[in-house]
Amino acid sequence: MSSELSFSSRRSPVVCLNGCVASSQPLASSIGLDVLKKGGNAADAAVAVAAALAVTEPCSTGAGGDCFCLFYDSKTKQVHGLNGSGRSSRDLTLAAIHRLGFSESEPIPPFHALNVTVPGTVAGWCDTVEQFGSKKLSLRDILQPAIDLAEGGFPVADITAYHWAKGAAALENSGMKLGGNFLIKNRPPKHGEVFTNVALGQTLKEIAQHGKRGFYEGRIAEAIVDIVLDNSGILCLEDLRSHGSARVTPIYTDYKGVRLWEIPPNGQGIAALIALNILENFSVKEMGHNSADYLHVLAEALKLSFSDTFRYCADPEKVKVPVEALLSREYCQQRSELIDMQKAIQHCKHGMSAGGDTVYFSVVDKEGNACSFINSNYRGFGTGLVPEGCGFTLQNRGAGFSLDPDHGNCVAPGKRPYHTIIPALVTDIETGGLLCSFGVMGAFMQPQGHVQVLLNMMEFGMNPQEALDAPRICVQYNPPGTWQVLVEEGVGQHVVGDLQSRGHQVLWPLSGHARSEFGRGQVIAEGNCWERPCEETNRAHRVLWAGSDPRADGCAVGY
Repeated sequence: MSSELSFSSRRSPVVCLNGCVASSQPLASSIGLDVLKKGGNAADAAVAVAAALAVTEPCSTGAGGDCFCLFYDSKTKQVHGLNGSGRSSRDLTLAAIHRLGFSESEPIPPFHALNVTVPGTVAGWCDTVEQFGSKKLSLRDILQPAIDLAEGGFPVADITAYHWAKGAAALENSGMKLGGNFLIKNRPPKHGEVFTNVALGQTLKEIAQHGKRGFYEGRIAEAIVDIVLDNSGILCLEDLRSHGSARVTPIYTDYKGVRLWEIPPNGQGIAALIALNILENFSVKEMGHNSADYLHVLAEALKLSFSDTFRYCADPEKVKVPVEALLSREYCQQRSELIDMQKAIQHCKHGMSAGGDTVYFSVVDKEGNACSFINSNYRGFGTGLVPEGCGFTLQNRGAGFSLDPDHGNCVAPGKRPYHTIIPALVTDIETGGLLCSFGVMGAFMQPQGHVQVLLNMMEFGMNPQEALDAPRICVQYNPPGTWQVLVEEGVGQHVVGDLQSRGHQVLWPLSGHARSEFGRGQVIAEGNCWERPCEETNRAHRVLWAGSDPRADGCAVGY
């Protein structure tokens, strides 16, 4: 594996008629396609892909993490949402954290066991199959390919090997060590080296046999609680036994004839919707793709949307989140008026006065159903803690909580934290038909990636692969209140100079493996929806167009 990452190759979009899968690992994409060919639908295939990615890309995802799902039902043309994120322990209070010596000024270290919330992934997998699946395949049918990968081994992909080593080093630098099952001769696996995880294979077998009970009760649950308690965390068996996913009503905004769907808070999808509503007040197409004017207004819209999201995104079961007000056209127009085309916003405040590493993948089946799915540990391997004999690491999603007692996202018992992972879907406003199932993983890059990839297609006429290939920016917030704009290699130096002259703090050019800052996306579009209006060719056939991000190891496959 080279230290640099070349971007010299070119991909065409994948085109097919029946079904399509796009993920960050070719082996996982192939498994998803096999499930579709066996009669499974998009939801069945998505869970098979999720399990395969838990095996092949454990530095991003796994059974010890969380997930979210958007499912498009082609018969009803309705979009359904599933929140598969876990809650904090019933015993985790702010007072308990203070007693352990942590506070807002002395925060919990990111890899500490206190950041372990109940892993929601397995319940999310089971509920996705139960609520949206075809009923033609059993859970064992769906998980068996991942079990075979775990027990039989697989060669580790290039970019995955890099992030595997990086995640192990980050844990070691923090005084931790990556738990058993994830090293070969006490080191991370190399590119092309065959890796097996028999313990994870056994865990998947128990889930296949017993469903959710196989994970949230018995041996696995006890191992999870034991390792959390042994490392000064707070979790009990009843926290696991009582866990369940939540059906949620997706939120959306309309943008020039299309409707973008996102998971509601505690997910940060609202940031993408606010940003789009702000951008609708500008003629971005006339500005030109990745021009200084376009990137300036894009960065400013993202700053404004994040300032609101950071303030109000929280668990709606515990606090009131003013979603309707934040997404109102009037409010977003007011926010757009704060944008000065010649001067960057330096300090950005929320406007309402109201009461890591991840994997993203997409599946569309031959009936036209779509499953937009995202699964994550957070911070690479999460805490790096591996329950004995289980073969997966535990997430550190509790790091998304605030320790400010006056903040809606403040840690509390049985509460879901602010979540960065978000899937997306796009439908036609008039017909309700599916246009696109897509997402871009990458912590706070995710809503920014949603906006940029969508605009690449709908404003700048790019096909799915072109939309993913194009250079991106990433706006980062740095306490106590400054903003930095990361700019990927491929954006011109004259554009960067123009942005700097307007007051932006710019880091450019980010190249090679540093491109991971801009996320890794997957897109499956139904028809050539980026052509406005759509061309009349191929009307006799429903053609799927797909792209897979060159910043990852994966691919789109179809039949």
